[in-house]
Amino acid sequence: MTDPATASAEPDAQAGVPAAYLALRDDAMATLRAWDAFDDQQEQWRRELLAHLEVHPGAMWKQGPPQHLTAGAIVLNQSLDQVLLTLHAKAGMWLQFGGHFEPEDRSVHAAATREAREESGLADLVLDPRIVELHRHRLLAAGFGRCEEHLDIRYAAVVPDDAAFAVSDESLDVAWWPVDALPPESAHEIAPMVAAALRLLG
Repeated sequence: MTDPATASAEPDAQAGVPAAYLALRDDAMATLRAWDAFDDQQEQWRRELLAHLEVHPGAMWKQGPPQHLTAGAIVLNQSLDQVLLTLHAKAGMWLQFGGHFEPEDRSVHAAATREAREESGLADLVLDPRIVELHRHRLLAAGFGRCEEHLDIRYAAVVPDDAAFAVSDESLDVAWWPVDALPPESAHEIAPMVAAALRLLG
């Protein structure tokens, strides 16, 4: 990923990047510039994502650089003691909802909403408009193609305890997990996200 120090490097040419992804890039930059990070790590990632966006007009596009911006969402029940997760086909583990941007998305928040609705089966899911957290991670599992790293902007939602979620074509499985008994293979990533969501929503 581009370091903040290289943000002044010669930018990628915009030629070939669809207009929809350039508009999403503008929205992502405005959103990140307006966001107040809640700790030093989040502030570092905020600056790094902005630096990457400044250098790469195609950063929102799957055909852009190998480091892709993505949009994610953590979904909690109304009691705030369970989190709804998807069994991710490519990663082979339980994770939050989320994925790449599509040309019909009008904003980062809209993309996160679409991904969460598709993967959870909750057609009327509404995400809080505030960023919950940022995250960046290398993709170690096979099957991600040319994408090497995800630079994720994450949101949150609260749904009724009896919400009628469904396993869609986007998910291998969907299930509630207690926030104090998360799946071991992904707890290191999910737990901080849950904590950030509880801080924002609780």
